[in-house]
Amino acid sequence: MGRREQEMRIVVTTPMGHVGARVVQLLVQAGVRPTVLMRDPGRLDPAMRGLVDVAQVDQGDSDAVVRATEGADRLFWVDPPALVDGDPVAGYARMGASAARAVVENEIEATVFVSSGGAEKRGGAGEIDGLARTEELLDKTGANVLHLRCGYFFTNLLTQLDEIRAGTLSTPWPLDHAMAWVDPRDIGEVAAVRLLSEAWSGRVVQAVHGPCDLTFREVAEIIGSRLGHEVTPIHLADNEFRDILRSAGLGQGQIDGIAGMSAGLSSGFVAEDARTVLTTTPTTLGAWASTALR
Repeated sequence: MGRREQEMRIVVTTPMGHVGARVVQLLVQAGVRPTVLMRDPGRLDPAMRGLVDVAQVDQGDSDAVVRATEGADRLFWVDPPALVDGDPVAGYARMGASAARAVVENEIEATVFVSSGGAEKRGGAGEIDGLARTEELLDKTGANVLHLRCGYFFTNLLTQLDEIRAGTLSTPWPLDHAMAWVDPRDIGEVAAVRLLSEAWSGRVVQAVHGPCDLTFREVAEIIGSRLGHEVTPIHLADNEFRDILRSAGLGQGQIDGIAGMSAGLSSGFVAEDARTVLTTTPTTLGAWASTALR
């Protein structure tokens, strides 16, 4: 490892998340001692305590974010769920403003931001519009920034594990709509490599698409084969899905944010970022499901 990499100070947000945890692990294995920003440091894996520096920070507190990122060379940024905001788009934008302010005031050389496919629309994609706002805020800093436009996380299925085990998979997405599905650990690997690399500069967009596009029919078949029983996909109409979210206690802004993603991206949307060798990652849904859904 070169001297530059040993001295590089990298700040990582959401270090306990599916993506952030992988980023932290790989940076530590590369010889870097990252600074991790956490709302609750007590959740940190005890095995990591001697290998990272910890700053207790709410990412929506821009003053705290600026203090915690002072002296940083590189920043890994994820907009965490803004649970106190009735409007998730506004909440994500508020988080993005914290990142942009830190980049400007601390002259952070480069930022890797976990965005999403659909952010390129800049509107009409539900809560993804908040990630689009963060992209725009980071672009305006003039610093080097990489937007990772990610596909649908395999781990989203974990929220439906009980239903899946009972034999169904409900979704507001059209059952035959093919889209990118990706293992968040693979996103973490792409992010870590980019954080350590000095071979890029300016504004860069890189999609992270997983190994192949899948429909929910195909997803149900794959996970059913791994679990050893049939899983039947069920399409939920937009109004039916919104009623389910409302009955779960979500407010109108949250309902619009969640339902707006499938409504805005499932009809006529063509991703700006084509599938290429650069955007394709290796872990298959079947391989992930064999362990994660057991």
